[in-house]
Amino acid sequence: MASLNITKARANFPALQSGFIFADNAGGSQAVRGVVDRISDYLLNTNVQLGADYSVSVLSTDRVASGPDIAVKLFNASSPSEIVYGSSSTLNLENLARGLEPTIEAGDEFIVTGEHEANTGPWKKLAARRGGVVKFWHAVPTSPDNPYSVATRIEDLLPLITARTRIVAISACSNILGSIVPVKDVVQAVRREAAAKGAANVEVSVDCVAYAPHRRIDVKEWDVDYCVFSWYKVYGPHCSAMYVRSKALQSSVTSIAHHFLSVGSTAYKLQPGGPGYELVYGTTGVLPYLLSLVPPPANVASSDDPTIAHLDAAFAAIAAHEQELLKPLLGFLTAPEQVARGVRIVGTEHSGLHRVPTVSFVVVGPQAKRSRDIVEVFDRKGGVGIRWGHFYAYTLIDDLEPKLDTADGVVRISLVHYNTVAEVQRIVEILKEALL
Repeated sequence: MASLNITKARANFPALQSGFIFADNAGGSQAVRGVVDRISDYLLNTNVQLGADYSVSVLSTDRVASGPDIAVKLFNASSPSEIVYGSSSTLNLENLARGLEPTIEAGDEFIVTGEHEANTGPWKKLAARRGGVVKFWHAVPTSPDNPYSVATRIEDLLPLITARTRIVAISACSNILGSIVPVKDVVQAVRREAAAKGAANVEVSVDCVAYAPHRRIDVKEWDVDYCVFSWYKVYGPHCSAMYVRSKALQSSVTSIAHHFLSVGSTAYKLQPGGPGYELVYGTTGVLPYLLSLVPPPANVASSDDPTIAHLDAAFAAIAAHEQELLKPLLGFLTAPEQVARGVRIVGTEHSGLHRVPTVSFVVVGPQAKRSRDIVEVFDRKGGVGIRWGHFYAYTLIDDLEPKLDTADGVVRISLVHYNTVAEVQRIVEILKEALL
């Protein structure tokens, strides 16, 4: 397996040259230079309305159309007509819920998690508007020694499914817990259970916002109906892409676009007013960057998509480097002296390919510390950016037992592949002082 050249990767991010340690990447990564160059080029040279016959508009239209072409690869979707662009994943999923609203009946059931509200709130509000029923797939403790080490389990999900189940909304990766959910296994189990119980039209919505920077999405392999990620957390601009399966566009989704537009069974049904053109074009800089991280693999079968195989190699290298980042951070936070002090990981306590380098923790017990006070030490020292809070996974934090203060939440350190082991060591040095 090819390894990352971290120096070469970091050279693509001008912001990293300052020496500041960006460790709040789950809130938003740095933008790769190629993305910024495209945005600037678009605004300076092709900033006109789309769809006209004059040459600059034709070029502008082609540039904007190239955004969904690139998103197809990152989703492994079948067609650009399945790709929706919006200003955020929250807005994309809210628009999706609005588009599904006419097909929802009283008594339809929605299964959601306590994860980020983007893939929870729209379904709760839709159920309230249409007389639906909301059920929660809760994370449960997995360690006898740490009640905050929680995860979702398939065996807890299946009893929630009935003949009235309509939407199952899950996260591929938790933006708090750092744990990766086996989406393919979950969806297969959901579809088997739904078929056995007579649920005729179960659709699955997957939030990949915390997953996309770390692993390759595969909506075909997963057999999901809806999937969303945020470009600005995958080294791109502040916008979002959403996959909507073509079958769902034909049979489930109604148009929320202007009534006089002929949108057919395309994703434009869910794209009222159009996205920011320069941002859509800017996203085309993400794929070339990811592919630049490792050489293309040799001996790709003729039937395989070489871009997908190359992405697999890139994400394998990313995942391997991320484990090197995780080990010293988790090793420090789970050391016996830190556990005795009251440090508890919120989520998966151990490194491994089952988790990403998003690490959340609290300090409880006789030496309890507020999360905000720990982060304040970092802010006073400067040079490192981490955060405290619930990070829009309010329900997950509120469900934890013993109870935590949702207003204070957790301390979260979120790393990506452009972080270095030396940066993690600096973070650990400051943590030693902050936890005294």
